[in-house]
Amino acid sequence: MSPTLIFLIILGYFSILMLISRFTSRHSHDNTFFDGDRQSPWFLVAFGMIGSGISAVSLVSIPGNVGNNNLYYFQFILGTIAGYLFIVFVLTPLYYNLKLVSIYTYLKHRFGNTSYKTGSLFFMVSQSFGAALRLLLSIKILQAAFFDKLHIPYYLTIIIVLLLIWLYTNKSGIKTIVWTDALQSLFLITVIIISIITIKNSLGLTTGGMVKSIVHHPYARLFNWDAHSGSNFFKQFISGMLITIALVGLDQSMMQKTLTVKNVKDAKKNVLTFSFFIAFAQTLFLGLGILMYLFAEQKGISLVSLNGEFQNTDELYPLLTLNYFGQIGAIAFFIGVIASTFASIDSCIAALTTSFSYDFLDFENQSHEAKTKIKNGVLLGVNLVMFLIVMLFWNSQGAIINTIFKIAGYTYGPLLGLYITGLFTKMKLTEKWVPIACLAAALLTYLLNIYFIKAFRFDFGFMNILVNAALTILFLTIIQKKNNEYATGQ
Repeated sequence: MSPTLIFLIILGYFSILMLISRFTSRHSHDNTFFDGDRQSPWFLVAFGMIGSGISAVSLVSIPGNVGNNNLYYFQFILGTIAGYLFIVFVLTPLYYNLKLVSIYTYLKHRFGNTSYKTGSLFFMVSQSFGAALRLLLSIKILQAAFFDKLHIPYYLTIIIVLLLIWLYTNKSGIKTIVWTDALQSLFLITVIIISIITIKNSLGLTTGGMVKSIVHHPYARLFNWDAHSGSNFFKQFISGMLITIALVGLDQSMMQKTLTVKNVKDAKKNVLTFSFFIAFAQTLFLGLGILMYLFAEQKGISLVSLNGEFQNTDELYPLLTLNYFGQIGAIAFFIGVIASTFASIDSCIAALTTSFSYDFLDFENQSHEAKTKIKNGVLLGVNLVMFLIVMLFWNSQGAIINTIFKIAGYTYGPLLGLYITGLFTKMKLTEKWVPIACLAAALLTYLLNIYFIKAFRFDFGFMNILVNAALTILFLTIIQKKNNEYATGQ
């Protein structure tokens, strides 16, 4: 694609987002940025959450990673469904009953102020790195496809993307994001379908022939029963369930949208509907992954480096779409990258702004003028953090989705442990030790994983979140108060 065409696509796409922002920003109030005035249609929220849940990382990493891990990610998808059921029937009613804006306020009701701020801080660290890594992959694609041709350095590309997101979200925040994400989810699903159809037609396959080719391909292995492998079925299923609970149910950026729905009944329908949307989309990604490797095999496209290993699998989808799928395929992929980037990152930025404002700056009790200053200042700070993390990881290699889930295991594990302790026990905690207990659990999980790999060739894989949560619960049990009466306010 020519730079002019790419520029027109970006301009047209961003213009649509700005129109939506202008429409949703009317009659905004102090809290509109954070709670969307609690008037969002539940089905719109559910559909829009596809874009936030997928991101450019899933769009690129899941299909590409099929070459290294077959279809074992499907085991993880099955586990996510169990996780969503927990969110529907346990967490969503809890958040609505307490009328929360920041979901970590639950920890204040249940344990106290230190636990509350500890949970929020772990979220912010994890979300900052997760969002920045997702942004990193998108920036790399945009840089190679467009900005390099204009001799624009990558650090300036990062600033441009963050500025564009700020322009359409800074007034109404989550209220605007609910609507823009729905549009971006539509683009994202369309991209997947266009890519699948493009490969099918290029290989001269019928729909039935395409399905048979996927099913009988050497990479079409769904289940791994090797106990030592990081992609073992039970490790993948359990981690899928726990990571979903943590990265969706305990994630401000995902639950903040659900909490903009009018009532708890509609919120439950929203999460349940979204769970099937996202599982279906991710399964399509796996099928697309096999088709891409099949396409490369039949067209004689080498994907192996000089040392006999696969090249960076995150580069496979961009390589094929931008060079072999024709202009329609390239345009569709480019729009998909833009859509998934904006849909994922705007939600994260809004969530980080919400958490810091509510959890650390007492936003609710400020004057109108102070609220405006706090929101704008925190929003600027969050964007600066995003920029610095992307710069830090710019030269990283490998499938970024694996890096994100590994980081999530260490940062969301203590958060998961805190919530499980709060929901299913009556213990009260010695508050001053909570941050130390959570940090110790994360560090010990990291050290144990290294030891088990060296001593037993046993990789925790994504299961590090389970080990981390279990250690957190153990340490919280040790620091519980002797007078173990149930905390008021749950």
